[in-house]
Amino acid sequence: MALSKRKKEFENLVDKKKAYTLREAIEVLKQAPKTKFDQTVEISFKVNVDIKETSVSVRGTVSLPHGTGKTRRIAVFCKGEDERKAKAAGADFVGADDLVKKVTEGWCDFDVAIATPDMMKDMGRLGKVLGPRGLMPNPKAGTVTTDVEKAIQEVKKGKIEFKMDKQSNIHAMIGKLSFDTKSLIENGTELIESVERARPHTVKGIFMKNMSISSTMGPGLRLDLANWRK
Repeated sequence: MALSKRKKEFENLVDKKKAYTLREAIEVLKQAPKTKFDQTVEISFKVNVDIKETSVSVRGTVSLPHGTGKTRRIAVFCKGEDERKAKAAGADFVGADDLVKKVTEGWCDFDVAIATPDMMKDMGRLGKVLGPRGLMPNPKAGTVTTDVEKAIQEVKKGKIEFKMDKQSNIHAMIGKLSFDTKSLIENGTELIESVERARPHTVKGIFMKNMSISSTMGPGLRLDLANWRK
């Protein structure tokens, strides 16, 4: 009964035929029935890249100006002096062989993994564990680095990674529903522009097929590809 009532309220709020601007869509999400927790706001993209026909993928990073609103647990795989630096910078888990062993045994209680280049030979053993979870450190994402302090600080400030899945979709959070509208717009704008900049050179014609925004328990709203900024 509660779900049905909630669904009716969504239907009254959302015009399914309309393509919204980012501001309009966020304002609709904020009018949706409240929940007992702070919902995550996410933007989803369908891009014009057929993963079956090409090895090209779409991935990148973006620093959200107002952060994610989520405390992310950071694991840093490093040795020696870098361990001290990582701990001082605020990493939640720091180690070398001991941390690798822990992950091979099934532990994976972190949201971001950072590694120094000298650890990547050992990290290869963790591909089957970290890969499917999207946690494998990657030089393009800045998570394989000799500067662990900088990488940790960037994550804490709101740097996130986005990556196309096997269905040519990209999903990324832009903050929490409790953020003010202006902050969500600025975070969303930064994400959309970053995805646009990640367009592969091989893509001909339209890059983004569609784009939508939603909250954890809220409706999904289609964004206007041509006029989302208005």
